[in-house]
Amino acid sequence: MKDQVSIQELQEQVSNQQSYKKWWKECVVYQIYPRSFKDSNGDGIGDFSGILAKLDYIASVGANVLCLCSIFDSPNDNIGYDIRDYRTIHPDFGTLEDFEALVETARKKGLKIILDLPINHTSTRHVWFQAAQQNPNSPYRNYYHWKRGENGKPPNNWQSFFVGNAWTKLDGSDDYYLHLFSKTQVDLNWENPQVRQEIYRIMRFWLDKGIAGFRLDGVSFISKNLDLPNHLIDNRHLATYYANGPQVHQYLQEMHQELLKEYDVMMVGEGLGIDLKNAPKYVSDERKELQMVYPFDLLEIDRPKNDFYGVRMWNLLEFKHIVNKWNRLSEHNAWNAIMLGNHDFPRMLSRFGDEGTHRQASAKMLATFLLTQWGTPFLYQGDEIGMSNIRFNSVDDYKDVWVKNAYEKLKKYNVTESAFLKAVYTNGRDNARTPFQWSDEANAGFSDKESWMSVNANYEYINVKDEQKDANSILNYYKKAVRLRKVNPTFVYGDYVDIDPYHETVFAYKRKLGDDSVLVVLNFSRKPTLYVLEVPYRFYYRSLLLCNYTDREEEKGPELSLRPYEARVYRLL
Repeated sequence: MKDQVSIQELQEQVSNQQSYKKWWKECVVYQIYPRSFKDSNGDGIGDFSGILAKLDYIASVGANVLCLCSIFDSPNDNIGYDIRDYRTIHPDFGTLEDFEALVETARKKGLKIILDLPINHTSTRHVWFQAAQQNPNSPYRNYYHWKRGENGKPPNNWQSFFVGNAWTKLDGSDDYYLHLFSKTQVDLNWENPQVRQEIYRIMRFWLDKGIAGFRLDGVSFISKNLDLPNHLIDNRHLATYYANGPQVHQYLQEMHQELLKEYDVMMVGEGLGIDLKNAPKYVSDERKELQMVYPFDLLEIDRPKNDFYGVRMWNLLEFKHIVNKWNRLSEHNAWNAIMLGNHDFPRMLSRFGDEGTHRQASAKMLATFLLTQWGTPFLYQGDEIGMSNIRFNSVDDYKDVWVKNAYEKLKKYNVTESAFLKAVYTNGRDNARTPFQWSDEANAGFSDKESWMSVNANYEYINVKDEQKDANSILNYYKKAVRLRKVNPTFVYGDYVDIDPYHETVFAYKRKLGDDSVLVVLNFSRKPTLYVLEVPYRFYYRSLLLCNYTDREEEKGPELSLRPYEARVYRLL
């Protein structure tokens, strides 16, 4: 039996590699949807004071970076992602002074804040666009993409991600403006250097407020093919046409050179359309662009590509293939973000786990996966207590513009509301946007008044208050898993190897740093599984570090009797 390396020795080894050691690699990110996190003033809408009041809760989970979804002034056509003024806080959330107080209080508690910044488009209500549409000769006209229609039709057949044509005609004109998303989210012309400088000034404004970086919303779309060619009308592959434009890397390198090199920041790209072939160009350290991007193929594994209505069955072999593929970023001196959900996707428990009998076990298993993988883990609010999808009875109850646009289109094809709702129950973004479930009190303890969106009825038995009282709860398991990651550099800087990529129900992988080796075994099935360790792992002595079942008896042989959704983390000695 070889000697066990101490945690202190591992930490010293990592500390000696300062060029590789980064705070944003070691952090755990907690993403907040402010509108639904905590209401402090009784208007039914979450706000900064609500977040501030819950900073100790977030810290107790173990997160040390907060990622706030868009907080800027907006008409809310797309719930905050259609920006009217980048330097003004939406009044629903508070004031600029409230935000500054949040940043400062978070800093004192050891929490950094990054902001979700939409940089591909503005609202049609932004002063730039208002000037552009009122005067064709305004310098702001060139802040956006315009093109003349042809024979009373749009300039080309580009489709919007949010249903319908991606061009909208300006009243009283033959000119059309481009919008890859909602018609109130008009695409910025990044080819105009003045636009880029405007965005850099906006970013500097917030960085000087003490934030630690940005999640760049829509970053893969900022560069356009200005030939604006028609494409095959195939809504499942829109990102193929729109992402990774010819100048995108030039713009990101310029952003670093003119701004970001002055700050120690965490830059996360929302990378729809970015795959492993081009991801190293975005995140390889020597290119000086971003620190990490989202692996969208994992987030979209259960749906036909860019098809809101479709649902496809996925299997663990696909899941592992995607994870293993993205982990090869390490070969490019690059880093990864690891997540299973956010505000744009349904609840991870409902997609990858079991809402019913095995809710607790599957939620804990998924937590184990997120916190033992290679890359920076992103936790989304409510996943740490096992929040799940919601089922509203009417389309009118949903707030998402995507849902409303899709339903209006499908009604023309005689699709019934009940049939449409079945798709929304599975795929709708509002599944992740329901108010946070703090307690079993009225409105789930989120607000004293009726909330902006109905709470999930299961708040009566799924809430923070009850989870905190139960030593074996999902919440307390998250805390254990985060602590384990934080004290052991192997989970951050260690090599990653999938030891059994073709097993259909078990995901088993090794993390290794120096002389320390850790084995993670995850049963992704609701059925018991007898898993036999392959050579050489069956000959290791194993010390159990973490398990999501409390009555686990130690098994020293090569056969592991895994219960439904069981997760085990071993140190190999």
